[in-house]
Amino acid sequence: MNWLRRKDWSPYLAGALAGLVMAASVWVSGHYFGASTSYVRTAGYIERAFDPDRVSSNDYFTKTKIKVDWQMMFLVGILLGSFVSSRLSGDFQVVMVPPMWRDRFGPGALKRIFIAFSGGVLAMFGARLADGCPSGHGLGGLAQMSVSGYISLLCFFAAGVLAARFLYEKGGR
Repeated sequence: MNWLRRKDWSPYLAGALAGLVMAASVWVSGHYFGASTSYVRTAGYIERAFDPDRVSSNDYFTKTKIKVDWQMMFLVGILLGSFVSSRLSGDFQVVMVPPMWRDRFGPGALKRIFIAFSGGVLAMFGARLADGCPSGHGLGGLAQMSVSGYISLLCFFAAGVLAARFLYEKGGR
């Protein structure tokens, strides 16, 4: 079990484990990875606490079904798994403004939170517009050998590379 405490995992091991989790997901739940619907359901839970009539009369929430399901547990597992792995490797730390961000944009935590939240809103809008998130379209599509899965994953990576170059390239202030 010493391999669990390593700071860097082999990408082959991590890929094989992700593949096994994907296969287990399909075997147990009949569904491929996905996460974006859980965020919508969470919003429905929160809104239902304040205005239950509005949620029950909203077509979107009645179609999405506000419930705890395998996707919600998948997200909880991601959070718990990342926490446990960071603790085991000794890398756990709470950092409001990472050094790379601070070097490029300054030490302001509020600015970082605002940009991160805005990016999350945009990503969620895109996921709802596409009727699925990168994990669902990309990883699920790859597992099914779907051409659209390969195309979507290539587009996700290309957009990520372009955004990183735009935000963090040296001298681009």
